[in-house]
Amino acid sequence: MVNKKTKKITLTALMITLIFIGTFSIRFPNPTTGGYFHIGDSMIFTSVIILGKRNGSIAGALGGALADLLCGATIWIIPTLFIKFIMAWIMASIIDKNFSSIIGAILGGFFQIFAYTIVEAFLFTWPAAWGALPGLTMQTIIGFLIFIVLFKMLQTTKLFNYIE
Repeated sequence: MVNKKTKKITLTALMITLIFIGTFSIRFPNPTTGGYFHIGDSMIFTSVIILGKRNGSIAGALGGALADLLCGATIWIIPTLFIKFIMAWIMASIIDKNFSSIIGAILGGFFQIFAYTIVEAFLFTWPAAWGALPGLTMQTIIGFLIFIVLFKMLQTTKLFNYIE
């Protein structure tokens, strides 16, 4: 019999890894801000479904920040920790209020776009922030669409029974 706490820690570590891979492996640099666009948001949204509010938010924050560290975007480590955590927390909070995960992911994604734009304006300039906005918006939309596909696929498996 596997201890529930051990299972939760293991699944959280697995999701941190998947978020890191989704963020680090396929990325498109943004030379204006020193950041990059990626598909890791899909894994963050998925981690909320699999792990819940607390661990899903922790996994999102740590997986994203680890990718920033290892790809050299060090200026983004701290903002990513907070923004990805809050994005996942918003999604989970919406789900907790008996709304769909789709609505939660959309609202979390809106927060991410808003927060990164504000941070970019603070770190650089408003023109740089506005210039990064289309790429950030596309990153969020693509991450959302990949999440929808993954979520529908996972619903056809017994994964959620195993996690409970």
